[in-house]
Amino acid sequence: MTVLYEDNHLIVVNKSSSEIVQGDKTGDEPLPEVVKRYIKAKYNKPGEVFLGVTHRLDRPVSGVVVFARTSKALARMNELFRTHRVKKIYWAIVKATPEPTEARIIHHLVRNEKQNKSYAYDKPVRGSKEAMLSYRLIAHSDRYNLLEVELETGRHHQIRCQLAKIGCPIKGDLKYGFARSNPNGGISLHARRVEFIHPVSNQPVAVEAPVPDDEPLWKAFGVFD
Repeated sequence: MTVLYEDNHLIVVNKSSSEIVQGDKTGDEPLPEVVKRYIKAKYNKPGEVFLGVTHRLDRPVSGVVVFARTSKALARMNELFRTHRVKKIYWAIVKATPEPTEARIIHHLVRNEKQNKSYAYDKPVRGSKEAMLSYRLIAHSDRYNLLEVELETGRHHQIRCQLAKIGCPIKGDLKYGFARSNPNGGISLHARRVEFIHPVSNQPVAVEAPVPDDEPLWKAFGVFD
């Protein structure tokens, strides 16, 4: 975990692919507990530290996660996410070249709780929820392509499922059809950037997360600082 932005109301961190935002059956320590410890130590806070989870990233995904440090900020950030007023940009490494190389795609996703997996359909089916995203090809290496994805809705495994549906499963994502896992156990999907109006100061906030160091392929695309 690396802190990217913090003030009295928010703290934004860069999550690694090994960290979990919400506790699961592994029993591993959730990221909010790590952030609480950081806040407690940095500001010498007595007692329990408040920290609100405003959104989540799947465990194998890296990148930007926004937490609220006050109940006021939590309620307002939850509303911003609910009403799609947070711009969410992701980067994904895929092997196949999408056709077309830039598009807005809409599918209807059904979540299978038992399999912890979503299935995409071209038309509404029983129990489905509409899922929308836009992607564009921004770089390529000898064997892989780098897509920039703007997420419009926040469905379960949405980017993973929709890209797989168009024949572009994310590198390392065995669950959605990629042939091999990544050495670090994660997948090559990175929450690159968030933009929103600050819930208390009403000033624009834009936070960008550096790509993971443990996957050299990110650097191969030559689009980084």
